[in-house]
Formats: sequence, C-alpha cells, structure tokens
Amino acid sequence: MKDQRQKFNYADFDPVKAVALTFPDTEEGISHEGTPSVTVRGKLMCRLHDSGEFISIRIGFEERDKYLDSHPEIFHLPDHFKAYPYIAMWLHNYNKALLTEILEISWKGRATKKQLKDYEAKKAATL
Repeated sequence: MKDQRQKFNYADFDPVKAVALTFPDTEEGISHEGTPSVTVRGKLMCRLHDSGEFISIRIGFEERDKYLDSHPEIFHLPDHFKAYPYIAMWLHNYNKALLTEILEISWKGRATKKQLKDYEAKKAATL
C-alpha cells in the first residue's frame, strides 16, 4: 500500500506562487497528489512536486533545453518529464529574477493571444 503521508510543505510553494499569481488570469489551485499549484485558464502552469524537492513548470521543449544547459544547478529533468513540456526547478536553489523569467515564459505558453497582446501593451506602457 502506498504511503499516504504528505512529503511536502505547502509554505515552500509560497514564493513561487507569489510570483506566478502576478500574471493575468492566474489562479491558485491544488494539483494531483494534493500539491499546491497555479493555473492559467484552468491549465497547469506550475506546481510543487509531491516529493517536496522541486517545482514542476510547464515550458516548451526548446526553452527547456536552453535552461537545462544554462542553469544546470537550478533546473533538472526527471526521467518521467522527458516526453512532456515540463522542467523541474530545485526548490531552494534559484533567484527571484530567474524564477520570474521562467514563470513568464510558462504563462505566455498558456495565455490566449488577447491576453498576450494586453500583457505586452501594459508592459510597454510601464517602460
């Protein structure tokens, strides 16, 4: 029988959630295994892995390879992620600027064309 004890701490996801929820139309949720997550229009953007060791972030394959090559100390690719557009970010080994950058890429991959247009216009207006 599978061990049902929780292996993660919800609070570990708080810094990631705080950044992810700054993007338009994102929502806090609970993913499989009861882990905290953030979605865009109901689609998974990122979540705390049930091991409690890393964050799963949805990102395209090309971008994933770029980050795996440029930041091997922060990102890794578990075997069960290889066929899917996700990257794993170690829970306690990242900086906020990089986190924001990769979550923005993830959000853009889930956003509608209108959301992207509005987001870019708002971003340009603040420069």
